[in-house]
Amino acid sequence: MAALNIAFEAPDNAGGMCPSKERPIDMVHLGRQTMGDKALELEVLQMFARQARESMKELAGSQGAARAAVAHRLKGSAQSVGADAVSKAAGALEDDPADAAALAAVTAAVVEAENFILKLCR
Repeated sequence: MAALNIAFEAPDNAGGMCPSKERPIDMVHLGRQTMGDKALELEVLQMFARQARESMKELAGSQGAARAAVAHRLKGSAQSVGADAVSKAAGALEDDPADAAALAAVTAAVVEAENFILKLCR
């Protein structure tokens, strides 16, 4: 009977795993998106890194509405892989495409995410 009581007194873990917000990529979110397929996670992250690098080139050569459109695209792809810092920075740039500090924040967030992805791929 004691074992039965212990089973019913176990903590509730229905909330699942907590997001890994301290990393450049939220691996819990990415794991949910890829249904735990590690090879697919790496493939998705590598595609994101290439797309983010291309977006950085486009951001450097654009301004106004064109820059806001690139920032919007980057924000969406960052959200899909769990790159929260990139998404947040791109959102700020989308809101004010002329803000040099916002562009610098996007650059820093993308570099940090790329470095994290490179370490995972080793």
